[in-house]
Amino acid sequence: MNYAIVKDSLVTNMVEWDGSSEYRVDGELVQADENAWIGGEYNGSFVARPVEPTPEPTPEQAQKAADKQSAHDKLSALGLTDAEIEAIT
Repeated sequence: MNYAIVKDSLVTNMVEWDGSSEYRVDGELVQADENAWIGGEYNGSFVARPVEPTPEPTPEQAQKAADKQSAHDKLSALGLTDAEIEAIT
C-alpha cells in the first residue's frame, strides 16, 4: 500500500509499506489516496494538487499557429473542405 510521510501537515515523501511491520519515519505514516503528493498538504485529508496553468506559447509557437491558420484559411478560400485540408496537413 502507498503511504505518505507527513510532518507538520506537509507530505515529505511517499513510500510503499505493508501497514503493519515496523517502519520508522520522521513524521507520521498516513495511507495515501489519489490526492497525496510530495509537497502537498495534509489536514486530516490530503489536499489535491492545484491545476497548473497552461504556459503561454513561445513566439515561435505563436508564429507557427498563425501560419497554420493562415494556410487553412487560404485553402478554404480555394474551396477545399476541412476534411480535405486535414488530409494534407
